[in-house]
Amino acid sequence: MFPKINPTQTQAWQALTAHFAQNDFELRTLFQYNPDRFQQFSVQRENYLFDYSKNLIDDTTFELLLKLAEECQLKEAINAMFSGEKINETEGRAVLHTALRDFSPNPILVDGENIKPNIKRVLDHMKTFSEEVISGSHKGFTGKEITDIVNIGIGGSDLGPVMVCSALKHFKTRLNVHFVSNVDGNHIAETIKTLDPETTLFIIASKTFTTQETMTNAESAKAWFLKSGEQKDVAKHFVALSTNIASVKDFGIAEENIFEFWDWVGGRYSLWSAIGLSISLAVGYDNFEELLKGAHETDVHFKTADFNKNVPVLMALLGVWYRNFFDAGTYAILPYSQYLDRFPAYLQQGDMESNGKCVDRNGEFVEYETGPIIWGEPGTNGQHAFYQLIHQGTELIPADFIAYVNSPNHVSDHQEKLLANFFAQTEALAFGKTEEEAKAELQQAGKTEEQVVRLLNYKVFHGNTPTNSLLINDLTPFSLGQLIALYEHKIFVQGIIWNVFSFDQFGVELGKVLAGKILKELENGGTVSDHDSSTNGLMNYWLNHK
Repeated sequence: MFPKINPTQTQAWQALTAHFAQNDFELRTLFQYNPDRFQQFSVQRENYLFDYSKNLIDDTTFELLLKLAEECQLKEAINAMFSGEKINETEGRAVLHTALRDFSPNPILVDGENIKPNIKRVLDHMKTFSEEVISGSHKGFTGKEITDIVNIGIGGSDLGPVMVCSALKHFKTRLNVHFVSNVDGNHIAETIKTLDPETTLFIIASKTFTTQETMTNAESAKAWFLKSGEQKDVAKHFVALSTNIASVKDFGIAEENIFEFWDWVGGRYSLWSAIGLSISLAVGYDNFEELLKGAHETDVHFKTADFNKNVPVLMALLGVWYRNFFDAGTYAILPYSQYLDRFPAYLQQGDMESNGKCVDRNGEFVEYETGPIIWGEPGTNGQHAFYQLIHQGTELIPADFIAYVNSPNHVSDHQEKLLANFFAQTEALAFGKTEEEAKAELQQAGKTEEQVVRLLNYKVFHGNTPTNSLLINDLTPFSLGQLIALYEHKIFVQGIIWNVFSFDQFGVELGKVLAGKILKELENGGTVSDHDSSTNGLMNYWLNHK
């Protein structure tokens, strides 16, 4: 049975509330008190190090957070997910993206049926197709090899593949992979502007084959293609990732070019499924499989490791500590790798669509905070943009710093300088610069006493900003799979603690419904008067100026 426990009613939560009120949690003091703090609050695994010693916790905090996980029946929830229980209760579905990367012989049942054979069938299909396109044996309608792939999808059908393809550029095949998501016509227009219809393959990623943005772009892509080819040629240049076989065939896509996935795969967890076809084409199927295997390694760690050494559990509990006790409304993801430039945006959907909920699993409105705003940019770019706010602003902003020990590209001393900034920022955020240190610095710079007085407060850094550091040996498909799965499971754990359903997304529906109604009004023309004065005014302005 999936737990439905109000966390604020647990003994651990109440003890944490009292503990928070009674302590100051100064990082300078915590490190002075315990010089071995790093050894106590870090987890070293085979190919990465997770350091959480620069967090506003002591031994008591740590034990109480672990107790909170226990009281919220986290272990039972983990077992329920992996066993195929329909934990997405609002939609009546199992949550088994983890099964997509499980290469063990053990069966996984959904409604009494072993889903492993179907998973293998689709993966084999992806492998064969990817190898045919990459090798050039799959040709376009004029006999030319495919050179460009355009993935048309939105949300989970876009963000995950975009992020992975960007992160694994170093492993690129000969194919150029492009992504179109926005219904803004400029996105598709600018993408196909330089492409050749004779050598372009389109992937239409839509489970229902009805998603407005995706199908609008798909029809535009098809119209562009038909200026050069014929309807019968569509079969060689379009494939579909969908379950709506009838609509896909009506579009002109051959049945052998339909790649299936299932309702127990949530959109924001779907890059491991057929939705990852663009990844397989971009970096080769063998590397796609390594991505899956890396994620599975994290799955096993998550299932089996004690919570006090379980990285996603620790990440989640620390996030709850800051969200609910320090009132931290945002959380920064700061990868010190340009390859991970799309990782924060990917996690925005993964986290905010999952836990941005105000109703608990009992159907009651919550009286505590749930998911934070997720944001971030790669370092060192972010240092020259928004780090000022993190260092000297008025909000507490916890952050995850992610870096690789080694760079795939050995360019002079770039990696040393990048990592110097990585190490310096977490130290600066933790310990800051005291008034005494700032004063001494100003005096040493030759400032007069009057100048020192005037400038002193501006030079003080309060520090005490908590960070996690994730230092990964190498950027590979395997380690990227590990990293993504760490955050997937962190999000899951926080949903359990907050007692929300993390696998539905009803919040995206209302705007879609209203947009459908408004579209008809815009197409009909004439003065609009059926909405509030603001919406009427905006629509009428557009109608009068288009």
